[in-house]
Amino acid sequence: MKVIRAAVLGYCMGVRRAVDAAEKSLRENEAFEKKIWTLGPLIHNPTVLSNLKDRGLQVLSKETVSSVDSSSIVIIRAHGTTPSVMRQLEQASVQIVDATCPRVHLSQKRASEWSSKGYAVIIAGDRNHGEVTSIIGFAEEHAVPTFVVQNFDEACTLSVPEKTVLIAQTTFSPEEFEKITNVLKSKNAGIVVFNSICSATLERQNALKDLAGQVDGILVIGGKNSANTRRLYETAVSICRSALIENEMQIPEEFYAMGVVGITAGASTPDEVIDRVERTLISGIEQK
Repeated sequence: MKVIRAAVLGYCMGVRRAVDAAEKSLRENEAFEKKIWTLGPLIHNPTVLSNLKDRGLQVLSKETVSSVDSSSIVIIRAHGTTPSVMRQLEQASVQIVDATCPRVHLSQKRASEWSSKGYAVIIAGDRNHGEVTSIIGFAEEHAVPTFVVQNFDEACTLSVPEKTVLIAQTTFSPEEFEKITNVLKSKNAGIVVFNSICSATLERQNALKDLAGQVDGILVIGGKNSANTRRLYETAVSICRSALIENEMQIPEEFYAMGVVGITAGASTPDEVIDRVERTLISGIEQK
């Protein structure tokens, strides 16, 4: 058995920064003097979330923000949050640790800046994704029309106001964003476009494609509710036999019989999980 890792895989800068912020808060609060919360699941990885929960990290939903007390620490995850939720936290006098990804901060700033000029805001992304919700929240502060388009078909049905700005979710599909941009430009040549897709997303996709012809199968490691991990899996399937797994316990039996297995991992997948998958494959001992 030979295992080939994609040249770029695992934690991106924004996720690593958020996890480090949580780790730091937990270390500094070992006596459990304060409750530590994350606003929504910190990252889309069940292994990491389970470990952090065991150490005292709790998840706060936006619906229960008003119930948190002033003795708490609230960590804003990499996806960011809306201005209205941030105001609620400030009014509750909690300690806020803002771990919003700098790239997401930039998109929030753009949404706020252009909407303040009267521009409608279109986000190309997953409608229910935390990052998209946070960016839209900044545009809605200025009472302008806001839209989310998830794919080319939705873009085809959208009416584009004369003054409009288009912003991409940082983990959105580059191919789908190009299709959406082209159709929206055909409706309004003056649309302002920000291709804010993170380079980390592109780098992982390109590194995965480089495995083509070198491997018999590909394992994509990451949370099954992670947008960027799902897109890696979609690409992997187009290359060869592939499987999406969250840890070494989920490696399909057929992969142990392959000569060469490629592995890649989503931006929310920690190094230790990737290492365990590789060691398990090399050992040839199926986990039960």
